[in-house]
Amino acid sequence: MFKKLFGSKKNASSTSPLPNPQVVSMKELDYDPKIVVAWAKAIEGNKEITNWLYENGFKELCFAIQAIYLKNEARDWLMQNGYPHLMAMIHAAEGNANAQKWLLANHFEQLYHIAMAVEDEQDSWKWLQLNAGPDVFILTKVIKEVKDRIEETHNDIHFFGRDA
Repeated sequence: MFKKLFGSKKNASSTSPLPNPQVVSMKELDYDPKIVVAWAKAIEGNKEITNWLYENGFKELCFAIQAIYLKNEARDWLMQNGYPHLMAMIHAAEGNANAQKWLLANHFEQLYHIAMAVEDEQDSWKWLQLNAGPDVFILTKVIKEVKDRIEETHNDIHFFGRDA
């Protein structure tokens, strides 16, 4: 499912959308829709599901959750362990134009549209509706809710320095 979702590493460059890129081979992202929905629930804060993902071979999804919540150690882990495409999606969802371009240039079209939908691009929501399953749509919606909440707290002087 995610192989089609995130593109193929065959066409992907191993350069990073981040400053000081490191060469790293990209690992495949091929998950059952149930895992995608579990990932969304874990992003929402379900610790039991997060632990299950970690203990059952989906460590990268747990690090992606932490990266969504702005944890630099998790962002570094993704980059160093073969998941720069996940990190690019997260950066793109935070408005990083270089990451957005990198996703498209490296044929990660669905990752690009997930990121742009998180950025509230209506064309990307439409694209996802036509080209992705309901699991990916749910995942995108959850990431958007979390990113919007983080943005809100960063703009609220009462929450200065704290993440959502």
